[in-house]
Amino acid sequence: MNLLTQQETSIVDPTPGTTADTKIALQEIHGIGPVKLFDTAGLDETGELGDKKRHKTFNDLKECDLVLLVMDPASQDLHVEQEVIEKARELDKQILIIYNHFQEQTDSTEADKALDLLRFYKKIHLRANDIACRAELIEFILKNYAPKQNNAELLPFVQKDEYYVLIIPMDVETPPGRYLRPQAMVEEYITRQWAYPVSFRLDLGAARGTKEQAAEEKRRFDAFLNNFQKRPQTMITDSQAMDIMKDWCPADIALTTFSIVMINYFSRGRLNEFATGVKALEALKSGDKVLIVEACNHSRIGEDIGTVQLPKHFAKRYPGVMIEHNFGREFQDNKHLEQYKLIIHCGGCMISAQKLQARLRDLESVGVPITNYGVILAYLQGPEALERVLKPFKLQTAQTLSQKNESV
Repeated sequence: MNLLTQQETSIVDPTPGTTADTKIALQEIHGIGPVKLFDTAGLDETGELGDKKRHKTFNDLKECDLVLLVMDPASQDLHVEQEVIEKARELDKQILIIYNHFQEQTDSTEADKALDLLRFYKKIHLRANDIACRAELIEFILKNYAPKQNNAELLPFVQKDEYYVLIIPMDVETPPGRYLRPQAMVEEYITRQWAYPVSFRLDLGAARGTKEQAAEEKRRFDAFLNNFQKRPQTMITDSQAMDIMKDWCPADIALTTFSIVMINYFSRGRLNEFATGVKALEALKSGDKVLIVEACNHSRIGEDIGTVQLPKHFAKRYPGVMIEHNFGREFQDNKHLEQYKLIIHCGGCMISAQKLQARLRDLESVGVPITNYGVILAYLQGPEALERVLKPFKLQTAQTLSQKNESV
């Protein structure tokens, strides 16, 4: 870690157990771009604390793209290294081997023979505490790392010189001085494509208020649309406003939500899995458990989607179904995930694409379906609403797919 960052990022000492927890550093590596480095604890510590360190290390392994396995070529016991390689292979992770020579150059022939899996991977010999080895290490990584491409565009439907409307209801949870990350990302992306983002602040309270309040808010919205000499191509709305926007957004303007945009982007184009997963709602019965997963730790006040709005919908439409929550960047263990009939995930904008991929991999391993805030809030407004918000991504709803399968 210190060799890569060129500073004392991690404490270094020959005492076993020095690295108690994963140390994370952000860095720009020319030729790769911005990277997140994880310096994990070793896996050879015994006892309860050692088990905790192993658990954390393997969780980090799930969300990385490249494994740099640092080995002592003079080591006689390679069972830990074998475990890391086997786990990385199981998770389809790229591996590069770094033989760290602590003193003089040591022959690695015996290590190569002792651990047959090493023959599959590129290797480099260096001294990690010698700054002169840094250039060689960087060159080794650049030469052998083959990044998996993220082919998902944030907004694949954006066209140059077209207008796109952002529907933003600023409620009590909206922080002052800035847009939320999805709103900022969408606005920046549209602008970068030489198109024109235009924001409309929707008063959700008025839109859902008395008949007179709703009519006045609708008039304000229509007046806003009438200001355009060139019709907007698409509206991107906050998911919680779908009950309003499914009716207010004109039929000739495409409609989707920030949450759907985010989950498609951070899942690397796997939106269809979330659209298909919502079909699990049809089989829910009293006593079943549903887990609502929110990847950030914002202050939850007012009509929060995860803790207030979705539980209200479930209480009304799926009585007896139990709702549980998972907040923050750490996901539940596989053994606990099996108890749920459905996972409902937020947009995922506050975690990395790698971490979201790791979560999807965990759910695939236990066979638990997953959907998303934007998908389920559209689904609850009817199949037509769900069909509409998926259409910009050229996807069909789970219902349509099911009908096609039955006809086949």
